[in-house]
Amino acid sequence: MQSHLGHILFNVQGENLGFYRDLTTFLGWQVIYDGAGMLGVGGPGELSLWFGSEVKPAPNDYDGPGINHLGFNVPSAADVDTAAAFLRERGVELLFETPRHRPEFAGDGTTYYQIMFETPDRLLLEVVYTGPHTG
Repeated sequence: MQSHLGHILFNVQGENLGFYRDLTTFLGWQVIYDGAGMLGVGGPGELSLWFGSEVKPAPNDYDGPGINHLGFNVPSAADVDTAAAFLRERGVELLFETPRHRPEFAGDGTTYYQIMFETPDRLLLEVVYTGPHTG
C-alpha cells in the first residue's frame, strides 16, 4: 500500500475563518470551499487544509501532545519577509525572534530562514525558505 497526505482539519473559532482565508490565499492556496462555518483551501497536488468545525472551549498548547506547528515553504527569503510584512500589517506578532536564519537547520551553503507566529486560535505556524544562502 502507498499513501500520501490528503488533508488536515484544524478546529478553529468560526469568527477567525477570515484570518485563515486571507493568510492561505496570500500564500497561494486556492479556496475550494467557503461556507457553513468551514473553509477549505487546496494546495500542491491533492493536499487540502480545512478550518472550522465545532470547537470546544479548551486551550491549545502546541508544546503538549499533538502537532507542534504547520510550516509553509516559500521559494525565497524575500517571500518570508513579504509574509512577515503581511502579518505585521494585520497586527500579528512574530515569535521567537523571527524573522531569522537558523543555521542549526541548514547545511553548508544553504539557509533555513523563517518566521513563526500564532493564529487567533493559538495554532503555531511557520513560513520558511530553505535553499541556497544568498547573502
